[in-house]
Amino acid sequence: MKLLRPTSKVTSAIRGCLLGLSLLGLAGGALAQTRELSSNGVLLDRIAAVVNDGVVLNSQLDEQTEEITARLRQQNTELPPRNVLRQQILERLVVEEIQVQRANKLGIQVSDEMLNGALDDVAKRNNIGFADLPQALAQQGIDYRTFRDEIRRQMTLQLLRQRDVIGRINISPRELEQFMTRQQAAPDKNAEYNVSHILISVPVSASPEQIEAREKRAKEVFDKANAGDDFAQLAVTYSDSSTNIEGGSLGWRRGSQLPSILAENIPKMQPGQTSQPIRTPSGFHIFRLNEVRGGVQQSVVAQVHARHILLRTTELEDDQTVEQKLNNIRTRVIDGKEDFAAIAAVTSQDPGSAADGGDLGWSGPGAFVPEFEKQITALSENEISKPFKTQYGWHIVQLLGRRQHDSTDDLKRQRAFAELRESKAEEETELWLRRLRDEAFVEYRM
Repeated sequence: MKLLRPTSKVTSAIRGCLLGLSLLGLAGGALAQTRELSSNGVLLDRIAAVVNDGVVLNSQLDEQTEEITARLRQQNTELPPRNVLRQQILERLVVEEIQVQRANKLGIQVSDEMLNGALDDVAKRNNIGFADLPQALAQQGIDYRTFRDEIRRQMTLQLLRQRDVIGRINISPRELEQFMTRQQAAPDKNAEYNVSHILISVPVSASPEQIEAREKRAKEVFDKANAGDDFAQLAVTYSDSSTNIEGGSLGWRRGSQLPSILAENIPKMQPGQTSQPIRTPSGFHIFRLNEVRGGVQQSVVAQVHARHILLRTTELEDDQTVEQKLNNIRTRVIDGKEDFAAIAAVTSQDPGSAADGGDLGWSGPGAFVPEFEKQITALSENEISKPFKTQYGWHIVQLLGRRQHDSTDDLKRQRAFAELRESKAEEETELWLRRLRDEAFVEYRM
């Protein structure tokens, strides 16, 4: 079992208090009121960068540098000069601090419930119980509170990106159809690609001379990669992308999930090949295709067709009263005195299905809450359940049919939408981060 250790961070509130100050440890509280502070204090930390009304501390930079250096060595990646690596890491910490400040300003928060859910997933992936996670982390020298704070921080940044980038990407039906047509036409539409990336960024308001200089730098990096220099080492040293510390790795991506600037180029490349610099609004991009693999299989799922009637309790009608009402409706329908759809249309309190006679359509596994799904599973075709309760109220449900449905096309459509949005998000995220960085006040103290 290996739990990945997150980097500890100092909270923004503390950073604000420390702005422009050195941190001093005092032997006693009385010393704070005397001039002996300058001679008797012990220096604990320094400020590496001032970021708006917050700071990045030297201890953060040191800790990140040590962790990333150890990771790169473990990956057998040649290290750049230490000053170059520290500058790359400091810039990442600055950008993260800017994002955290924006999230705080917008009131974006990760609830304890959301955080515990994420930590529970971490525990499950490591085959331990949630309650055992603190002890497991302690055995690796990781403070549980620090771990929680870092997971919350990363989740907050994800929510911020969802709000500022993902949530603002629009995909028209026509665009989706064209995208799916291109997927179907491509002979390797099911392939996946392991890609690495270097970005030589260009400022939004760059002069022609600056653009020319950045293009020259991109060509120099391309020539080094083409000559056999280690691509990961080049990414760590030269790339301005948020993936630079990971050696530029974008991981495994489906062909349709790649950044839009690569959608037509990468599938034609051979493993080990590096692309010529590609110009976009954010700068010059260089990609390397590391590996290729394929395989999207047909998906057939069991579906059920059901309809239901929902009634909720009120101050005047308790559980027993509502249950009896549904029992009476069930009896009348079974005896042929009432039509299920007709009575659902006028009595059901489910606004999503009442107008359709309670019809829920064809649904696959996981579409309903567990109590509802359990009732459907136990029914024969056309059978009506006895009244039962879920978090939404009291129900009776009738099973209209079962089928094995080939949902491959549905899944392709869902995946195409997600992949098209993600391919747009790659470039949009880089532009968004660049705008945040350009608008921020940053003063380096190193």
